Amino acid sequence: MTIAFENTYARLPGQFYVKLPPTPVATPELVKLNTALAGELGLDANWLASPAGVEMLAGNAVPDGAEPIAMAYAGHQFGNWVPQLGDGRAILLGEVVDRHGERRDIQLKGAGRTPFSRMGDGRAWLGPVLREYIVSEAMAALGIATTRSLAAVTTGETVYRERARPGAILTRVARSHVRVGTFQFFAARGDVEALRALAEHVIARHDPDLTGSATPYRDLLQRVVRRQAALVAQWQNVGFIHGVMNTDNMSIAGETIDYGPCAFMDRFHPGQVYSSVDHGGRYAYGNQPRVAHWNLACFAQALVPLLDADDDAAVAVAQEVVDTFPTHFAEAHFAGLRAKLGLSEAHDDDDALARDLLQAMAEAGADFTNTFRALTEAAAADDPAPARAQFEDPTAFDEWAERWRRRLAAEATAPADRVREMRCANPAFVPRNHRVEAALAAAEEGDLAPFERLLAVLGRPFDDQPGAADLAAPPRPDEEVEATFCGT
Repeated sequence: MTIAFENTYARLPGQFYVKLPPTPVATPELVKLNTALAGELGLDANWLASPAGVEMLAGNAVPDGAEPIAMAYAGHQFGNWVPQLGDGRAILLGEVVDRHGERRDIQLKGAGRTPFSRMGDGRAWLGPVLREYIVSEAMAALGIATTRSLAAVTTGETVYRERARPGAILTRVARSHVRVGTFQFFAARGDVEALRALAEHVIARHDPDLTGSATPYRDLLQRVVRRQAALVAQWQNVGFIHGVMNTDNMSIAGETIDYGPCAFMDRFHPGQVYSSVDHGGRYAYGNQPRVAHWNLACFAQALVPLLDADDDAAVAVAQEVVDTFPTHFAEAHFAGLRAKLGLSEAHDDDDALARDLLQAMAEAGADFTNTFRALTEAAAADDPAPARAQFEDPTAFDEWAERWRRRLAAEATAPADRVREMRCANPAFVPRNHRVEAALAAAEEGDLAPFERLLAVLGRPFDDQPGAADLAAPPRPDEEVEATFCGT
């Protein structure tokens, strides 16, 4: 098959990547194909599901027009500087322009060793591949910017982690794979021309309206700040914890990328951590806005050579722009919280109302997703009982609910319209950790039914699905997942 690749990143200078093909695997088999996404990309889903298509998805065959590369980047990992990272187990096949006219990367994750593997095997195993498939597609259904999953295949080979595991490869789709760490890679080397070429590439790809601006690099920094503020606000408003918010995992395109030890909270607590490698809680739920701000400061520092010929003036520009992040984040976060509470108008005390609910939820051990969904039902039936039931001690909720009802009474929005809007802000279904883990365990034993059922339900997260009530239920104590893993 010939895919209409248009590979702009591969036109950049040689220090941006290493050209190499994926490493072939033994006996690839298709596990899951995202036919809807294939259609968006203008790809023939029937061909992708054919033996020849599976060979391509496994890296055994490179389609005409592809120019496989492993991208170079650096990054701060848990605050520690690592001067060279790069695609240690991923190969970018190329770029396509989808049916909406948007350029998208097609990448094989788990495609074998590269010069950036750092003693790793360059492979992935089935569990993390299906985890990324489930969570990234759930995120897309929630309306949150994310990389997408086109396909998952098994390789017929064994991958060794804490024990022998079935090997697998994910075909990932992204607006681009340029990261904050990509800019850091060249800034740390003092390669200003490469830094400029990268910035021009990103502007042409993601912000073409900035072409011709008198201050294009400052404007690019501002765009990235705003994109990240909006993205992290959306994460906070669905209870998502990324788990590894390193600078090499922050996309310049503003998409959620690299679903390793990620999780959606059950009981709400700002200090919640699931990642098995986050021993100090650096990337806890409540820290995500601060970490994003820190990462953006690293991005701004990398851009300093482009912002002004005078170092002091350049630093001042960078600081000025990065300092806008808290305001942009707060505006996006509280706009989302107001929508979750059914408030279409902004009043001065709305922030306090939202914060007080979150505080009460944290103190009472209330389930994040189910509490907000129950508030939707409370607004629909004027009955607080479903929401009240989420609290082990409902006393604090009762006082808050009375304030909420008075606040709703001050709204001009019709009750039916309010409920409809709240249903679009408060999902009934998110990828519960215990349900994801159960689906992955079954898939490893050859049973894909739980995986398929979970995907189908998560594809309609805002709809009432009575037959899937078990997937909306929080875990019993014996079902709780305390740690999630990278799989590397």
